[in-house]
Amino acid sequence: MAEQTIAAPRIRERRRDPGREAARRFARRRWTAALAVVLLASTLFVVLTAMRPAFDAYGWLVWGRQALHWDLNTNAAPSWKPLTFLFTFAYSVVGRGALWLWMVTAVGGAFAAAIFAAKLAYRLTGPASGRPYAPVVATVFAGLGVLGIDGYWQLILSATSDPMDVTLCLAAIDCHLSGRRRLAWAALVLLSLGRPEAWPVTALYALWAWRAIPSMRVLVAAGIAVIPVLWFGIPALTSRSWKISSDVALDSTSSIAGNKFLGVWHHFLSVYELPMQLAGLFAVILALARRERTWLMLIGASLLWVATEIGFALHGFAAPARYLWEPAAVMIVLAGSAIGWVLANAPRLMLLRWVAIGAVIAVVVALAPHARGRVQDANTSIVLVRNWGRQIDRLRPLIAREGGRKRILACGQAVTVISYQSIVAWELELNVIDVGWNPPRWIDAGQPMVLFWPQGAGWIVQIFHIPAARRAACNRLQTQTAFS
Repeated sequence: MAEQTIAAPRIRERRRDPGREAARRFARRRWTAALAVVLLASTLFVVLTAMRPAFDAYGWLVWGRQALHWDLNTNAAPSWKPLTFLFTFAYSVVGRGALWLWMVTAVGGAFAAAIFAAKLAYRLTGPASGRPYAPVVATVFAGLGVLGIDGYWQLILSATSDPMDVTLCLAAIDCHLSGRRRLAWAALVLLSLGRPEAWPVTALYALWAWRAIPSMRVLVAAGIAVIPVLWFGIPALTSRSWKISSDVALDSTSSIAGNKFLGVWHHFLSVYELPMQLAGLFAVILALARRERTWLMLIGASLLWVATEIGFALHGFAAPARYLWEPAAVMIVLAGSAIGWVLANAPRLMLLRWVAIGAVIAVVVALAPHARGRVQDANTSIVLVRNWGRQIDRLRPLIAREGGRKRILACGQAVTVISYQSIVAWELELNVIDVGWNPPRWIDAGQPMVLFWPQGAGWIVQIFHIPAARRAACNRLQTQTAFS
């Protein structure tokens, strides 16, 4: 018995594959290094650009802080989104440091999309015997292509979650193709907490995983339960309606006018210019011709996402182009993979080989002017966001100089213009709904109010309708900051 007990571990030891263990250790080190690089790059980006979030992100920060104090109210914009709440709620334990943690997270999440796009393009290109440059070209094309999505950098500088959703989409695909099905499912659940367009794709994956991997059934069931609980359960407790996210979205004035189908399809195509569209079309043709199952599944999932967006548009929801970035990113990856495949499998006949290489070069050259335009737009956005950040940074010292939150609110309702509502709420430690957003209407109502009026890169504070008994104490609030 003792000999058997001692022998068993030795048998298991001999069955280990040293090569596989070494490969796993290398992969772990590689991903750790990639994570460190992304974290460092995103931190430097936040510091050097002096960026600050826009309306939505400040609203998400308010959610986290107010939930920590059991005082969350989600009746006002931004529209409820569980994914961002998970981050800002966790970050709220560090107080105002949550602002910096969220900005680094949002930027890092955006940058990581390029890594997953490049990794997928390398994998989908396939073996390139004798032509090792082919998958490298596919990698660079896909990685830069995702970063070049129209409007991508503007939303990075606004610390919004849309680029992060692109990363989760590509990460789910990469994890699945790498055999990490549980991680793929986790990424899909997180994506579904960020964008409802992901629900049909997530549901189909759940059905497949339930049948194909019985050991995942508990995890699948938990994910399916979490999605509706977080989307509808928290609003049911903190707002006038369990479907407050759709109620707020339906109030949007940016819904598509005219034919919804054509409108959504136009938004999908507007993500990139004609050369990239042609590269994507070539990838579809190549997938059909080769009957490449993985490619066809990704194309089908992308079309399902677009079809879901069309359904939302028909229901009256806005369908801006950024809601279609996920399928667009998948098509960019396939376009890069198609280019890599052509380079890897160009005919041995010299003439045909140069024709294939020439076609790839033509696509890259045609995209060059658009790439320069993206860089110029990003530079302009950095200048604008620095001014935006300077203005926001002047608000907190102004509030402190005037006696702080309690003294200001004792003089009346805090009011500002709509685009600054969540920012003023964050600085005054209020729910967004507790800050007025229509100054003329509040002035006409005759109620005591403290108006925070943005002016240039600064603020003007004015008081209205203050009762005589409080006028002496509140007159000092008539003040302003520097505007330059």
